Amino acid sequence: MSAARDGKVYATVDDALELLRDGMRIMSGGFGLSGNAEACIEAVARRGVKDLTIISNNCGNQGQGLAVLLKNRQVRRVVCSFIGGNPDLAEQYLGGTVEVELNPQGTFAERIRAGGAGIGGFYTPTGVGTVVAEGKEIRELDGRKHVFERPLRADLAIVRAAVGDRLGNLRFHRTSRNFSPLMAMAADVTVAEVDRLVEPGAIDPDDVHLPGLFVKRVVEVRAHKNVIEFRTTRKRPEGSGR
Repeated sequence: MSAARDGKVYATVDDALELLRDGMRIMSGGFGLSGNAEACIEAVARRGVKDLTIISNNCGNQGQGLAVLLKNRQVRRVVCSFIGGNPDLAEQYLGGTVEVELNPQGTFAERIRAGGAGIGGFYTPTGVGTVVAEGKEIRELDGRKHVFERPLRADLAIVRAAVGDRLGNLRFHRTSRNFSPLMAMAADVTVAEVDRLVEPGAIDPDDVHLPGLFVKRVVEVRAHKNVIEFRTTRKRPEGSGR
């Protein structure tokens, strides 16, 4: 049965993600727990698909976000730039049940951008002389050694935008813009979870962060947890008046 939709707009997240299957490579936007496509991640967890490769800055944190997929044992491999604060990933990596490919964060972003741009790879001095460069081509350019990095692509990208229209044009909220547009360009199918769905033309063209050309499916999700990882406070000085 085909999913309920109106053009690119799907009635539910489960409808938009009916294409899920075992072994998929999934890119997920956001940074830690900020800017996650929360409803999409929950839908992936409900479907129970296995052997996933997750490409994300970090695969969740504190048992939340993408870490739910780790707890469900749905993940086989993680391509990321940060592991700290994620005991589920650390435990499964050390236990040999999940592979981890760690990337410097700038290299990670550029590999995704290269995937979307159709570039076969690039040279960077970042990582030369470290484990990051093991097994990779090294070339000297202008007297400095560079490591060759290959592009990253995915079967599916799940991103969250603050506003999206029915054509798939998106506007992100602040730092949630960091990886999401790049991932949308580097995936075969992009599902956009939007806080607010509007009609075409409601987003000023100068405010479009990602053109609808790169978005195949849109679903409106108004309620989000919007969790934060840590809240650090300090005692206010006496007499501060606050």
